[in-house]
Amino acid sequence: MHYDIMTVPDLTPGSFAIQSTQPSGRSSEAASVITRHEKTWLGFVGVLAGVALPALVNADDLSVRGALEDVKDYYTAPLRWDAEDWLYVGGALAAVGASHEFDGRVRHHFEKGPDDGLNGGQDKNSLRDALPAVGLILGTGLYAGFIRDRDGYQETWSLLEAGILSTATGEVLGYAGGRERPDATTSPNQWRQGGDSFPSVHTSAAFAIGMVFAESGNDEYRWIRRILGYGIAGATGYIRVRDNEHWVSDSVAGAALGIATARFVLNRQGAASGGPDLAFQPVKGGWQLSCSVKTR
Repeated sequence: MHYDIMTVPDLTPGSFAIQSTQPSGRSSEAASVITRHEKTWLGFVGVLAGVALPALVNADDLSVRGALEDVKDYYTAPLRWDAEDWLYVGGALAAVGASHEFDGRVRHHFEKGPDDGLNGGQDKNSLRDALPAVGLILGTGLYAGFIRDRDGYQETWSLLEAGILSTATGEVLGYAGGRERPDATTSPNQWRQGGDSFPSVHTSAAFAIGMVFAESGNDEYRWIRRILGYGIAGATGYIRVRDNEHWVSDSVAGAALGIATARFVLNRQGAASGGPDLAFQPVKGGWQLSCSVKTR
């Protein structure tokens, strides 16, 4: 099975202002947007925590110690990577670098609104774009609770773990890079400017959750799982670029991070068997990012 993924907003009334300027020179509008962005992710974590409770109570081999062990192993995983893992990292970096060459062109293609699509770096669709991936977790957890299925609780925990690990890593990388979003600047090279554009955290979480959902469970409904999981992941990456909230290279990097996180989680639960492979190849008139998945 082969999936091709082309990863190629103003303040609402009543929004509050922070101070008139920030150390980076941003306006109060941008500061309030950052605050709203953080609140969105706090709400996201709250929803995940609400679903996590029954999963933690009912899944078999889960404990605080086990969760902390997973976190330790996740962030020390590079120390244990083999040649295949490093080849994946090299391919991902090459794909990000190649896609970066098209950041400006893709932004111009989707550009809309006055002032060249600039609106101070607002992200009014943050919650909307997070909901599909969150829906996979909620749906899995609720169904597991309805039929009282321990495997379902285990899968719910795996989805949660993938989402939390990818989100936390993406947020740290985003603030470390400080890249401005395409709705805050027309230049794709504004790094260390106090932004949080790279990588796309929504895309990262969607790919992590989507891939774990697609490759977990039994094979009876594998094709449905893959359509839902990879479909949500690809659509999230696309819509973040289409709505001028991320550069195309942000979404490519987010997809790579999400897939790597999902591979870690699937390996931990012993369900990894031929996950997707990213490929970035030239086509007539541009480039194409593809995601190939082996069918079982």
